[in-house]
Amino acid sequence: MSTPRESDWQPAELDAGRPHSARIWNYWLGGKDNYPADREAGDMVEQLIPGIVDSARADRAFLGRCVQYLVAEAGIRQFLDIGTGLPTADNTHEVAQRIAPESRVVYVDNDPLVLVHARALLVGDPEGATDYIDADLRDPRHILRAAAETLDLTRPVALMLLGILHHITDDEEAAKVVRELVDAIPPGSHLVIAHATAEVHGEAMHEAMRQFMERGGTPIVARDRDHLTSFFDGLELLEPGVVSCSRWRSERTPWGESPEVSQFCGVARKP
Repeated sequence: MSTPRESDWQPAELDAGRPHSARIWNYWLGGKDNYPADREAGDMVEQLIPGIVDSARADRAFLGRCVQYLVAEAGIRQFLDIGTGLPTADNTHEVAQRIAPESRVVYVDNDPLVLVHARALLVGDPEGATDYIDADLRDPRHILRAAAETLDLTRPVALMLLGILHHITDDEEAAKVVRELVDAIPPGSHLVIAHATAEVHGEAMHEAMRQFMERGGTPIVARDRDHLTSFFDGLELLEPGVVSCSRWRSERTPWGESPEVSQFCGVARKP
């Protein structure tokens, strides 16, 4: 039986006149599922932070490397991907099921445009399962109840929070949401976070966020490495720790490490 909170919850209406981070991300990645307001906001951010497109691509590449590690080395077969955004190449279920077809993936997002494209996400390997939940990260109990219809939450799960936690601007609320989700999954599960930071571009990042919100964009906040590390308290933070997405277990080149981008990440195991 649904609780009043579940039954009263309604998805946000599609507003093409206001920039939205999922659609801006789609624009930076070369997608077509965006509107003029998104492109204008994306161009504004890129003027302030010329490397922001590289950051978006590095975040996407990190997703692929991380999921590959979780499936091939950590033995994870279940993923709860919250804030998945618009479909693009190598979505979580595609990477996971390419290695282990029996992998089960639940996507969560509350963007109406993402919901329109949910069918694209639902096409997975018949040996596994792929599902979609229209929900908000701020309601972890609803997410967990709905995810339990597809995932076995008594077995290890990879909790993916890529590019979503920075939209909860209150630090205490963000920490509470992460803790509630982590507490609900069993030992052997993994927490994956990718989050905007100002450590690379400094005040330019804060100014870009300020202008983005002035245009009606989703509230967003940058957090530093120490703050991001605190989200993993009580967990076993995997090497190399909290680093730029471009530097998490990336292949080394003759030219040294990849340049840092304004999206930091980390992966940790629940003991």
